[in-house]
Amino acid sequence: MKSFVYNGQAARVVFGAGSLQHLGREIEALGARKALVLSTPEQRASAERIAELLGDRAAGVFDRAVMHVPIETAREAREVARKLGADCAVAIGGGSTTGLGKAIALDSGLPILAIPTTYAGSEMTPIYGITEAGMKKTGKDARVLPRTVIYDPELTMTLPVGMSVTSGINAIAHAAEGLYATDGNPIMDLMATEGIAALGRALPAIRKSSADAAARSDALYGAWLCGTVLGNVGMALHHKLCHTLGGSFNLPHAETHTIVLPHALAYNAAAAPQAMQKIASALGGQSAAQAVFDLARDNGVPVALKDIGMKESDLDKACDIAMQNQYPNPRPLERQAIRELLQNAFEGKRP
Repeated sequence: MKSFVYNGQAARVVFGAGSLQHLGREIEALGARKALVLSTPEQRASAERIAELLGDRAAGVFDRAVMHVPIETAREAREVARKLGADCAVAIGGGSTTGLGKAIALDSGLPILAIPTTYAGSEMTPIYGITEAGMKKTGKDARVLPRTVIYDPELTMTLPVGMSVTSGINAIAHAAEGLYATDGNPIMDLMATEGIAALGRALPAIRKSSADAAARSDALYGAWLCGTVLGNVGMALHHKLCHTLGGSFNLPHAETHTIVLPHALAYNAAAAPQAMQKIASALGGQSAAQAVFDLARDNGVPVALKDIGMKESDLDKACDIAMQNQYPNPRPLERQAIRELLQNAFEGKRP
């Protein structure tokens, strides 16, 4: 066995159907008195429900979370939290809302309680991303890791099927790259393969019946494991490409991950054969890249960048940005090969 270093992240997880009922107890456990509730505009009703559950512990609702956390939104939210005297934040929703909570915590140190309603996994990581002047900058800081996460599968029952599938494959991407991370370890490998397998089972079942409670629970369990992997080891080419495409071209986050992942795996396949075998086995396939592509295609979500707003004329620029500040990757980044990867992803070719 190779040498490794393992550091556990200090986060409290409350998992199970109906676990939202413990919200008041968990705010109290944080030692907090006033919580600012965060959401996207579309999830305002969910945020108001949280505020109602909190009663006089709710400082207010900030419902302007958006993709890729524009720095202007982060600054506005920090100022609202300060004015309302909030001493913690409750983020309900997906990665955009959790990301906003992290941006607040980065400057203020405000503790975050996350209530995920998608499978993004951001709630289990100390990774933040903020977009300024068209460039998404990411980093790691222990202050942004949510202190408590409430996973209640009942809150995901209304997540549309398409969004469930892309969000789930986004989660698989975290675990897949964790399997060939330069700082990986056996514990993360176990979590990654279990998380991928759970989502591989759950997503087709959710497409068959969006109200399948067992599948929803499996998917959230898988997302937790995959998010934990993302929070503990470094990411590689796939995440670099998705940060480039999302931050610089404003493509939807989960859909971008879904489309790019098979091609990033194909790029790295020969350089990380053991990781690829684990991914393929977890998904019941022979090829990791093809198994992920088929999971997306067979469950009705986009598999081509051209179908989610990418312009072919921007592929060269995307390649140029991706070649800068490179993430560690099993296979060296070769410009011509990366440009071909982006072309294949643009066209939606099966690896």
